[in-house]
Amino acid sequence: MVRLGFIIGFIALVGALLSGLAAYRVHDQELTLDRIAMARAIDVHASLVQDRLTERELLARVASGLFHTPSVIKADMLQPLRASIYAFKTDFVVAGWIARLKPGELDTARAELARAGFPNPSIRSYDDSPRDTSALTQPIDVLMDVEPRNARTISFPGRSLDQNPVLERMFMQAMNEGKPVASDPIPLSLHGPIGLVLAAPVKQDGGSPVGFVTFSYELASLMLTNDDLALFSVVLKDPQRADQELIADDRGAVSERAVNPSGSPPSAVRTVTFGGRDWSLGYYAKTNAAKRANQTAAIVAAIGCALTGIICGLFGYVAYNNLRLSREIQVRIGFERRLTAVIDELNHRVKNILAVIQSIVTRTLRHGSNIDVARELLIGRIHAMSNVVSLLSESRWQGVNLKGLFEARAIPHSERIAVSGPDIAVSARAAQSLSLLFFELASHSDEGLSLVGKHPHIVAHWEVTGEEPDAIFHFRWEEFNTSAATRREDSDFGVILLDRVAPEALGGTSQRYFTDVSYVYELTAPMVTVVDMTERDRTEQLSRR
Repeated sequence: MVRLGFIIGFIALVGALLSGLAAYRVHDQELTLDRIAMARAIDVHASLVQDRLTERELLARVASGLFHTPSVIKADMLQPLRASIYAFKTDFVVAGWIARLKPGELDTARAELARAGFPNPSIRSYDDSPRDTSALTQPIDVLMDVEPRNARTISFPGRSLDQNPVLERMFMQAMNEGKPVASDPIPLSLHGPIGLVLAAPVKQDGGSPVGFVTFSYELASLMLTNDDLALFSVVLKDPQRADQELIADDRGAVSERAVNPSGSPPSAVRTVTFGGRDWSLGYYAKTNAAKRANQTAAIVAAIGCALTGIICGLFGYVAYNNLRLSREIQVRIGFERRLTAVIDELNHRVKNILAVIQSIVTRTLRHGSNIDVARELLIGRIHAMSNVVSLLSESRWQGVNLKGLFEARAIPHSERIAVSGPDIAVSARAAQSLSLLFFELASHSDEGLSLVGKHPHIVAHWEVTGEEPDAIFHFRWEEFNTSAATRREDSDFGVILLDRVAPEALGGTSQRYFTDVSYVYELTAPMVTVVDMTERDRTEQLSRR
């Protein structure tokens, strides 16, 4: 009996010790998982918010870049931009055209507002009260057009916004910096939701701003409203009042609340950029992870102590369960690391593509260009970029067959191009540059008839000379029966692309010239930059993870 009691006591002691150990491990694991889940959820939310803000700032830049101002006093200036601003689907509340009008232009503005059918064409203050314009000596900012036009917004035009304490400061900053600027959080209308106004300056002939294209957004849609099932609640720090913060509920209503100095600080703070400013998002955890971990540990310990009679089975179960949980944590951590690496790589590539598209839009739609020609070139260049991205996606960014860049869906007049050369799979970076290069060459090959009265015949040929690692890529584009008199000169964007951007991207050199019967463009670059095995290996490693 004594011996049995000793064995039972020893088993009970071992069971108690193992139960305590299991409780400690579960407590630690619960805290670790909660921290990982919370940090990942916060990073994903902040990334989504930043992406949403970037889309809206890009809309403002594109709208101001496409804006054409034959007369700043016109009241229907947003009509040509309707298709563009709605294509972005950025759920703005109101878009507006705000013109900077001199005192002598106000009478003309009233007449233009009346002609456009706005019910109150008089020049008024931002709160709709009458404004005495007879004593003005400086230009004022007057709302001349809105989009959409409905029963709520049609009465807005005619208001002067330069006296608004928030918007006036925003307009001055946007005018001084020459780029989109966001306002402080303000009510978008009387007793309306809290939101932000983004103003993009519009310049005429490269001079000072003649007005602003504005977009107003509800703050809840920018912050991404809090979900009841979310691990945290999100607040926006008021940039003007350190003791206040803005929070959106699950219905999208934004309210102010005072910061409790003695309360718990946010679990995390993330900074996002919008309208030339940094905004701080605070994340408060909805549950007490330590309390929940303690409760879980107590339950495990109680179960272990109650089941001392089957301590061996419990020990095996606990050991197996701990091993399984440890492996799951390691797998989860490894998955999070791989996912972060893939997201970082994707963000890098998307930012590069957006930078290229922004450069294309800026140079194609420069001031003074023919809008019809510029629109066709812009559509074609973006189509060329879209085609190469599709090809890269199909190959999982492992490279693109060079002949695939000459398909009819991306290259104009491809039926007149005789393509020859060895099969080469060029890198993603090289494919983007070469796709734009081929489109630029092809888009200028049909500007007029050739020397023999027909469209010029085109030969695109490439070859590789030398041995690895010193192999050289040679590309030659030749348009026969073409001369300087029959072929239109390359555009400014085309010259920069042909002579500088494409050669520098491939680490090579280029030249273009006319022979007696043809126009020739030649590009020479090292194969190590055309193929770029370093980039391909990195992409392949990400795909295998």
